[in-house]
Amino acid sequence: MTKKGIVSLDGSDRRSFIKKAGAATLFSAATLNAGFANPFLTQNKVLKVGLIGCGGRGTGAAAQALSADPDTVLHAMADIFEDRLTSSLELLKKEHGQRADVKKEMQFVGFDAYQKLIDSGVDVVLLAEPPGFRPKHFSAAIDAGKHVFYEKPVAVDAPGIRKVLGAAKRAKEKNLSIVSGLCFRYDLPKQALFGKVLGGDIGEIKSISSVRNGGELWHKDRQSDWNDMQYKMRNWYYYNWLSGDFIVEMFVHSTDMISWAMGERMPLSATGVGGRQWRTDKKYGNIYDHFAVEFDYGGGLKGNVSTRQLSGGSSRNSVEVAGTLGNAYYQGNRHEIWGKNEWKYEGESNDMYQSEHDGLFKSIRMGSAINDGEMAANSTLMAIMARDAAYSGQTISWEEAMNSNVSLGPENDEYSWDLKYDGPGIAVPGITKMV
Repeated sequence: MTKKGIVSLDGSDRRSFIKKAGAATLFSAATLNAGFANPFLTQNKVLKVGLIGCGGRGTGAAAQALSADPDTVLHAMADIFEDRLTSSLELLKKEHGQRADVKKEMQFVGFDAYQKLIDSGVDVVLLAEPPGFRPKHFSAAIDAGKHVFYEKPVAVDAPGIRKVLGAAKRAKEKNLSIVSGLCFRYDLPKQALFGKVLGGDIGEIKSISSVRNGGELWHKDRQSDWNDMQYKMRNWYYYNWLSGDFIVEMFVHSTDMISWAMGERMPLSATGVGGRQWRTDKKYGNIYDHFAVEFDYGGGLKGNVSTRQLSGGSSRNSVEVAGTLGNAYYQGNRHEIWGKNEWKYEGESNDMYQSEHDGLFKSIRMGSAINDGEMAANSTLMAIMARDAAYSGQTISWEEAMNSNVSLGPENDEYSWDLKYDGPGIAVPGITKMV
């Protein structure tokens, strides 16, 4: 770890790290519509894609992978629920025909389905399972030499983060491409906006803030034939050992944009509050419905963030960076700077979800690996640190967050339908220990 808190796989300092991070981001933009000589494409080498986690996000990721490269096929699918796999496959076959005609023997169901898929002969693995499983599945895919697209967040606790960082380092050594689901990194307007922030257009950053307020989400009522584990897996979002709580599962996009604007500089510590005012029913598991956190970067520089999910309230998703020469602001379609170097984004737009996969598959074809590993792990840990500060009521340092041995999942990371596991209780600030 460097003095500024950046976890660097190769021991580089902050300045060189920023240059490399910026180069990776620019690569994704520059290659969206680039033409180049490609021996793999001219040889019509087919890349076999495997999907782990066949919900809505996984189905979308598979469709985008097939759209990114004409010489891809969906070779295998895995999910813990057969009905979810079947419905996903039906949708993909309607859109992509024979390229998504997954044979029955390549449809894997159950808690061990991920390993069967990895061993099935795929070249690229798409990870869209609940986040609690992601470090184990990601590590297994890298160990097997697979390129990976993995959704955000990359883990739900510090032990998971450390596992992801180790796998990301091995991916770099193997020249494997890994692209994370932190999709705003692949959005052209945000690349332009944060590029200007990093280029000095607002001067020295003095403060940064982010708000993400939204409405209530889905919930699946218990069915008579579901046991306790089936019910929890159907409603994984509401159990922090599966989702990380919503500040990790969803607000990670905001912590990632903050990290991006700060040149991948991580906060020294976090202090926060949170709780449950709306999600009081037992059906909401053990997650909160609101958080407010202050990140301390030292030298008087603070980051203040807040997020909530409830029905009947206003919605907002914004990031504002205040500097000595002006402010940079994002909300909705607004990407602008006011102050000395006034600017508003008026360029082209893109489908950032599709662009992630365009970048991934072009990097594979070119043999020039993308590695989002450090960036995604650091942005996820920032969200975990914020959650843990609110859960515990304590100020938590970056080092404490990274080195924490608090694991939210079951012992030995072993899952089965017979598992009797309630996970951590609802966190009580001042009592709950997170480091």
